[in-house]
Amino acid sequence: MTIRLISCTFLALSLPLLSGCAPTEFTTITILETPTAFVRLEIDHSVNEGNGHTHPLSLTPEQLAAVLSGIIVEEPWAKLPIYDDTSLPPRHPAFTEHEVQFFAPVLAIALGKATAEEIVTFYQSKYLSGTSREVTSGGLFVQGDELHIVLANYRSPTHYSADIGVADTTDDRLTPMRSLAPQRGRLDFDPPSARRETAVTGLTRLFHRDNRELIVLYRALSPRRPASYPSPGPAVPSPLE
Repeated sequence: MTIRLISCTFLALSLPLLSGCAPTEFTTITILETPTAFVRLEIDHSVNEGNGHTHPLSLTPEQLAAVLSGIIVEEPWAKLPIYDDTSLPPRHPAFTEHEVQFFAPVLAIALGKATAEEIVTFYQSKYLSGTSREVTSGGLFVQGDELHIVLANYRSPTHYSADIGVADTTDDRLTPMRSLAPQRGRLDFDPPSARRETAVTGLTRLFHRDNRELIVLYRALSPRRPASYPSPGPAVPSPLE
């Protein structure tokens, strides 16, 4: 078991996801870790005593595959050729078939080991050129029949505000729930009948994770089996490299 503390000398704000400093995070168990991807369990500090998540939970890889395959990204209507990937259609799956095959069985294992006070975090990084990388990361947890998915980063550039050629100043692997750059576009789910809409009003609207959270009724989905599943384990090279 690996326990890792990320400390911060800035003020302990009540809304750490919106601050310039990441929240204090404890990695309790690393389920899978490669040079470019990981799945971990972390303590959820927002959980109150007696009001935890519905973990551990037994879900099959096929059920997780159905969830991951249903996450849709709707690109902004106006794309910038320098900033945005214009090769993607306006509406497309967030995860490729290859990524679904890789993550689904590992996330199933993680949810089966998570306690009521933990969330499952995931991360993948892809090198574009030299020191330039893009990161997709976030977390998930279950409340009753609702599976909450937070996509904090979707192909976020690690040098969003830095000059080209400047080395990374922070380790983005330590903060999978923190957005590295403004998240463009919005999230949706297919089929729409499996998505739970939540009412967000008042000040809560300003701090609603920048619309990066989906609530999925996972029991309403038919299990989906990809062509093949790679066996999870530290010795398996990441297919995302």
